[in-house]
Amino acid sequence: MIFSLALIPVVGLLLMIYFCDKKEKEPFGFLIAIFFAGVGSVIPAFILEELGGKVIGTDSLVESILHAMIVVGPAEELSKFLVLFLITWKSKNFNYSYDAIVYAVFASLGFAAIENIGYTVVFGAGTALLRMFTSIPGHACFGVYMGFFYSKAKYAKLTKKNGKFALHLILTMLVPILAHGVYDAILMGGNSSDEITLVGLTLVLWLLFMAGMFASSIVLIVKSSKRDFCIVEVPDKKEQTIYIPNAVGVWTCTCGSVNYLNFCGKCGRQRQVVSSWTCPNCWTLSAYNFCGKCGCPKPVDPGMGMGQQPYAQSFAQAYGQQPYNPQQPYNPYL
Repeated sequence: MIFSLALIPVVGLLLMIYFCDKKEKEPFGFLIAIFFAGVGSVIPAFILEELGGKVIGTDSLVESILHAMIVVGPAEELSKFLVLFLITWKSKNFNYSYDAIVYAVFASLGFAAIENIGYTVVFGAGTALLRMFTSIPGHACFGVYMGFFYSKAKYAKLTKKNGKFALHLILTMLVPILAHGVYDAILMGGNSSDEITLVGLTLVLWLLFMAGMFASSIVLIVKSSKRDFCIVEVPDKKEQTIYIPNAVGVWTCTCGSVNYLNFCGKCGRQRQVVSSWTCPNCWTLSAYNFCGKCGCPKPVDPGMGMGQQPYAQSFAQAYGQQPYNPQQPYNPYL
């Protein structure tokens, strides 16, 4: 019963994040591996917290706040980031923007699950009920922040924007560290004080901070889910092409790894595009079976000129559309 109380909120939040992934669900086994890696991240976090606790005490109000901001927040969030980066950064499954939030929350809730079990065993069911509405959702929020910037860092890296890559990678670690540090600092500050007024003020401040974290995390989840797009790179193209990965075909990287995405899951090398075509509707350069901007299918004979009869006939026969008419652009939703 106690273990159920400790794990129910974790499972519920994991399912919510998983089902918000609308475009392409992640492999279940891969998510389980990330979750248990998050469980394992408790070990380095515990070691760092023990070492930090010997340097910075927790006897006074100032020491408690410093311990939360300088020791607890960085130790836990950096440990989660480390396992997240090692497992997912070069994975072939990391090909859509929302994937990063899924991965980060699974790693974060793996950490929260084992931590919650420990607190529940020591302090009982009452603690499990309290943490069900506080610490567990708090860890999920830290994961959402981490995943949001982690996705931006991956996209910047693939599009060779090194400045943005460095900025977003720093924010991937810094934002959850600050959020976690402030969260714990408010709690520890209130617990270390004997003044009723100060305890009451810290409780109000903590509730407001929690409400702000929950609201901002929900907004990020909803927007990221709706705007989910393919982040793998198309060479010589400023705008990313959204495509169905299994429609592209496999290729063998120079390192020997067989892949089906636009970059190698083993070494990260970019897929070499043999041929490309220009969309007859919006003139977007693409290398796949349909245009990522307007959805126009790849012409059967892309070598034919615009408006030439063989091209128009093959296009109409293949896709059931009228031959190309410059005055009436192709509509992929008809």
